[in-house]
Amino acid sequence: MSFISSTLFTAWGYEVSLLEALSALTSFIGVGLGVTGKRITWPWWAISSALYGFFFLDAKLYASAALQIVFIIAAIFGWFGWEPKGATPSALTNRYRLFTLLSLIGLTLLLAPVLSNIGAASTTTDSFIFFGSLIAQVLMVYQKYEAWPLWLVVDTVATILYASLGYWFTCVLYGAFTVIAAIGWRRWYASHRRTIRSL
Repeated sequence: MSFISSTLFTAWGYEVSLLEALSALTSFIGVGLGVTGKRITWPWWAISSALYGFFFLDAKLYASAALQIVFIIAAIFGWFGWEPKGATPSALTNRYRLFTLLSLIGLTLLLAPVLSNIGAASTTTDSFIFFGSLIAQVLMVYQKYEAWPLWLVVDTVATILYASLGYWFTCVLYGAFTVIAAIGWRRWYASHRRTIRSL
């Protein structure tokens, strides 16, 4: 672990480890492929999640570390759930949108005290990132375009959190994810609308 945790380069006084750099690179590729709806996104999600799991564990961001296990499981379901040609985006009903929002709020508030009790570096924010990412990932597996606006919010919050903790490389990555989420939202929504018009 010492080799992969060693400093790869220093940028503006921040030491970027080989682990963080590899995590960021594989994650960026996976998210970028997700926007296009290509099935090959899922192996990249699994690899980046495994790498980031170790990174977040070392940073004492326990909810974010545990989330990577969920991402790996979701990657397996996504690989087998999507057709070889890729995703066919659809939409949630308003009832499920409301249920999703209320679940996210309730679960975030339930986990935050637990994280506080175990000495996590972040509590409510990391809890929100955990459950927001979990729900967004499930929505992606089920090919719902609402995954992307949720990713947009989660990635914005994550960008702010990692900046506040001084993880600048990961902060920049999540800033890029925020932009990608906006693009993904537009592309998946447009694809969904085309599907409706063709019916």
